[in-house]
Amino acid sequence: MKVSFQGEPGAYSEQAVFNYFGNVETIPCESFDVMFDSVVSGKSDAALAPIENSLAGSIHQNYDLLLRHDLHIVGEHFLRVQHCLIVNPGVKMEDIKKAISHPQALGQCAGYLRSHNIKAEQVYDTAGSVKMLKESGARDVAAIASKRAAELYGMQILQEGIEDNAENYTRFLAVGRESIVPTGEAKTSIVFTLKNVPGSLFKAMSVFALRDIDLTKIESRPLQGSPWEYLFYIDLIGSVQDETVQRALDHLGEYAVMLRVLGSYPRFNGNQKISVCSVGGDFLIKTPTCKIRKYVLK
Repeated sequence: MKVSFQGEPGAYSEQAVFNYFGNVETIPCESFDVMFDSVVSGKSDAALAPIENSLAGSIHQNYDLLLRHDLHIVGEHFLRVQHCLIVNPGVKMEDIKKAISHPQALGQCAGYLRSHNIKAEQVYDTAGSVKMLKESGARDVAAIASKRAAELYGMQILQEGIEDNAENYTRFLAVGRESIVPTGEAKTSIVFTLKNVPGSLFKAMSVFALRDIDLTKIESRPLQGSPWEYLFYIDLIGSVQDETVQRALDHLGEYAVMLRVLGSYPRFNGNQKISVCSVGGDFLIKTPTCKIRKYVLK
C-alpha cells in the first residue's frame, strides 16, 4: 500500500502515517495539493492530511481541498508532537544564533527560542529544515523537527521537548477514493452552505441539538466566488448509517443550499489497530470498528 503525506521523509506527517497504517510505502509530497492529487490520480492509495493542531488551530487549506476533491475521509489519528533542537554533529548550544523550521513549529517553540536568544527563520517543512541544515553544514544554525528526522539525516539532538506547551497534538484525517462504513463509535464530517437569511444558522444547528447529537467541531470557510458567504464544516458523533444521524441530515437538507458528507469513520481512541490488505488492486483498511462499503447519502 502507498500512502502520501506532505513534507520530507522524517516529517511528523510521515510518522503519523506509520502510526496509523503500519508498515506501508510512504510518498513524500511537496504540497498539500500534490498530496491530494496523488490519491485522485491513483499514484497513492490514501493520504494522511493534518487538519488541526491543539495549539495552532485549523489547517484551512486542507478543509478547502477536502471539498475540492471527490475523496472520502476514512479515519482519523492524533499525533503527539514533540519538537527537538537539532544541529550538525559537534555543534554546542552556545554556537546557535538561528533556528529554522516550519512556521507552526517555530510558533510552538517561540518561548523557548526567546529564552535562548535564538532568532527564528521560516522554511517549508520541519524535516526539510534538517535536510537543509545538513546540506549547508552551518555551525550557528539549528533545526526544529522530530527525533526521527534527526536520526534519518544523521544529525545531533541538543534537546528534546522544546515546545512551550506539552499538550501539543495534531489531528490527521485519512482520505481515500472509497468510503467506509464504521460499525462502532464513529464520527461523521459534513460540509454545507446556507441562505444568508436571519436564523438560518440557528435552524441548521437545531437539527442536531433536537436529537442530542454531539458536535465536536464547527469550522467556517469563505465560499469562493461569493464574497461574505460561507461554507460550514461540522464533525459530529455518529455514522450516516445511524437513523438519528440520517434524520438530522435529511432535516438539515431542508435548509442547506448544498450538503455533502465527507465521510463517516471510526472515532480515534488511541488504541486502534489498523491492518491493510490489497484485493484486486484495491486497498482495504480494517479496524475493529469498520468495514469497507460504498455508501451514498440520498
